[in-house]
Amino acid sequence: MTTAGSSTAVARRAARGGVVRAGARAGFAARGVLYLLVGALAVRIGLTGTSEQADRGGALAEVVTTPFGAVLLWALGIGLAGMAVWRLSEALFGVAGPKGDRPGKRALSGARFVFYGVSSFLVLSFATGDRGSGAGSTDRQSQDGTSRLLELPGGPWWVGAVATGFLGAGLWIAGRAVLRKYRKHLAWEGMSIPSRRFMDVTGTVGGVARGLVFAAVGFFGLKASIQADPHEAKGMDDAIRSFAQTPAGPWLLLAVAVGLVLFGVFSFGQSKWRQV
Repeated sequence: MTTAGSSTAVARRAARGGVVRAGARAGFAARGVLYLLVGALAVRIGLTGTSEQADRGGALAEVVTTPFGAVLLWALGIGLAGMAVWRLSEALFGVAGPKGDRPGKRALSGARFVFYGVSSFLVLSFATGDRGSGAGSTDRQSQDGTSRLLELPGGPWWVGAVATGFLGAGLWIAGRAVLRKYRKHLAWEGMSIPSRRFMDVTGTVGGVARGLVFAAVGFFGLKASIQADPHEAKGMDDAIRSFAQTPAGPWLLLAVAVGLVLFGVFSFGQSKWRQV
């Protein structure tokens, strides 16, 4: 075996090793905490109309007020970093399970690596005292990003492309939840019947709620691209609030909020039963 081949084999074994798997499980748990807090904030918004942020920034602001807030912030950031490393290993060496070497699956893992890597960086920056990093309003960030894209040649098309990606991702997430595609990634055969039911309820309802939020962000992004107006763009917080403006009113907002709480709980289940 060549030196390059030997190095690749070592890297592949490390990617499949216990440290990376532990990082993945810590990442699912960290994601669960964030979605649990975002969902709880959204419930409060639906019930009281509070001005709190139902997004990552609002969740971190809640964490920092707890007695062990600083420690928990570091734990969340490190957990998300573990998730990022695991997704990177999938992008480089393939996803666990049948047909895991397909280019599409590896590319999706690469995109997830970037997402969780950025999320980890922002949370850890917040933990070190840079309060402008992790706790900024996603609504303001979305509008600022849209404004910068609109200034580029063909700006509305760039905004439309990004928005379409969010809209498509949201529909894909919700559709997979309804079809219960998450089952194939779980140690399903070894789970008890109550555990399966628990994951089906939290995974389906939570996945649909998460997908609706992504789709809403994409929808308003498309409005911003069509009208060439960055103020039409919305982040997670305003996207969640927008559900109260539908014919279903605050009830839909509350349903989505409860769904986000359930997705957080589902993430805890993934931390235990996900095949990594």
